[in-house]
Amino acid sequence: MQTVEASLKQTAIPKVDPKQLLEDGIRKELVKRVALALHRGLTFNPKAKPSELMPKLKDMAATMDGFHRSFEYIQDYVNIYGLKIWQEEVSRIINYNVEQECNNFLRTKIQDWQSMYQSTHIPIPKFAPVDESVTFIGRLCREILRITDPKVACYIDQLNTWYDMKNHQEVTNSRLFSEIQDTLGTFGLNGLDRLLCFMIVKELQNFLSMFQKTVLRDKPVLDALKVLMNSVNPLKGIVANSGKVYSTAIAKTQKIWAAYLDAIMKVGQMQILRRQIANELNYSCRFDSKHLAAALENLNKAILADIEAHYQDPSLPYPKEDNTLLYEITAYLEAAGIHTPLNKIYITTKRLPYFPIVNFLFLISHLPKLQYNKNFGMACRKPADPIDWPPLVLGLLTLLKQFHSRYTEQFLALIGQFVRSTMEQCTRYPLLASLSTSYARPSQEPVWYSG
Repeated sequence: MQTVEASLKQTAIPKVDPKQLLEDGIRKELVKRVALALHRGLTFNPKAKPSELMPKLKDMAATMDGFHRSFEYIQDYVNIYGLKIWQEEVSRIINYNVEQECNNFLRTKIQDWQSMYQSTHIPIPKFAPVDESVTFIGRLCREILRITDPKVACYIDQLNTWYDMKNHQEVTNSRLFSEIQDTLGTFGLNGLDRLLCFMIVKELQNFLSMFQKTVLRDKPVLDALKVLMNSVNPLKGIVANSGKVYSTAIAKTQKIWAAYLDAIMKVGQMQILRRQIANELNYSCRFDSKHLAAALENLNKAILADIEAHYQDPSLPYPKEDNTLLYEITAYLEAAGIHTPLNKIYITTKRLPYFPIVNFLFLISHLPKLQYNKNFGMACRKPADPIDWPPLVLGLLTLLKQFHSRYTEQFLALIGQFVRSTMEQCTRYPLLASLSTSYARPSQEPVWYSG
């Protein structure tokens, strides 16, 4: 008997853990089924009217809820932590797909063998793309961007709702993000937010390239900007014959505004979506885990107070460069929706000549396409010439935030000077002003969708 035991030890036969074997088998089957369900369930037809987004999200939420309840039922029978397995594997599937989708925006791609979410033991299946997106999270994101496109939909901030510019029907509202939360959970919303960040970075990089090409390398545009700069200096003064000065500058730079508007509206649209996601994440965190939300908020305030105190008195402590505290707390804050997307710095920038005055010209050149309503604020005047005010403002704000604060100060000074100069001309030469400043005087007629 001793000889047999000794020989068994020498041959080193691996010991099989039946419970672990069962758990691994359950994990593999779960990953395969959930990944396939997400791939098939979140595929959209861009030509469908109305959009398939909400119905498919509801169906997918019911499917995911079925999987979830099944694990609740079986965990006691097979003596495993079913909900723990569910959360670990579903989060791994979603994070892996987000990582693969974000690879499109990276120069150095993250390969499967480098991914912290992929596993050789319990692999996440990959599916062939059905459109320009690589994964289901990309298809979901692009479908949301399609139906909330500022060219076809108008966003009303007070209602958190998008309306179709042509038929004035509701397109979607903040309930959309609750449905995504029900379908993909916090991991899905957080992954969608991360993908939008990459898209915003890409749009801002494209904008800088466009600015260099259409503004800084175009001699007629530069000449027009130089003339305008001479006319508006000093910024605290009043521009003489302001109607003619501004309208001439706008006319000479007209060709650059189409691409400019497109880039800014895309960034603004994605910022609105990021704000909605942050609101949903924050609400969910406060409701489901109020102690975590309170702890994160207090820790964030304490760190900011210490950093501010350090800048007042450099002898006070400050996190060192190799300290990962700020990086780690940021991940938790974003997952809990405790952040402001509009304050985020997305790209590093260099000094751009004429940047404030170009943005100022862009803004006043598009004012005639908007009209004011006392209930909703600024809105599109004509559906045939669509401009949505909230994404335009948020896009401009995000753009200015990427540069030194003096650019924002100059931009606001130019707007203040524009208002003073226009009022001066209107009061001194009322007849002339009514003819020459009509390009920048938004109408106060009832807004077209108010009925």
